[in-house]
Amino acid sequence: MTVKIRLSRHGAKKRPHYRIVVADVRAPRDGKFIEKLGVYDPLLKRDSEDRIKMDLDRVKYWLSNGAQPTDRVHRFLSDAGILTPKVKNSPVKSKPKAKAIERIKQKEEADKKKLEAAAAEAKAAPAEAEAAPAEAKAAPAEAEAAPAEAEAAPAKAEAAPVEAEAAPAEAEAAPVEAEAAPAKAEVVIEKTIVEDKKTD
Repeated sequence: MTVKIRLSRHGAKKRPHYRIVVADVRAPRDGKFIEKLGVYDPLLKRDSEDRIKMDLDRVKYWLSNGAQPTDRVHRFLSDAGILTPKVKNSPVKSKPKAKAIERIKQKEEADKKKLEAAAAEAKAAPAEAEAAPAEAKAAPAEAEAAPAEAEAAPAKAEAAPVEAEAAPAEAEAAPVEAEAAPAKAEVVIEKTIVEDKKTD
């Protein structure tokens, strides 16, 4: 006679309540059993102490006499520390479908591109580090050019007074031109009068 430790359902519709029992394999699920080992109430919270209650001494006795727990009861016993948890192989149903595989491939390609870009940046960084000393060498040349500009500045300063001296000379020439302007106007008037007389 093969014996199993399994769940026997009781309770109302949509309000299940289970007994953990030892029963013959051939017995119906909710039928005759050999011994009741505990209760399981799935409606209680997971952290509740009353969710699963078992007589662990009797469970160990039946396990030592060859009783086989169902998957759910095995999970309860592994949580209690009596049995080691089962490692399940994922069935074919749980394998990713075609679209999921495509998304995974696209993600892998994007990751590869990011890694390649990071490697290219890492290679470019030493080149920039080599260019920095060249810029540092160019800086002293600019520093040498700066004193030359400083020497040229006094020459510009000397040229500025000469321009300032030329400015009064231009100012003096302006009144002379202003005096000459009426004389030119008189000459133009005389010419027009003479031409009028000739036409008469």
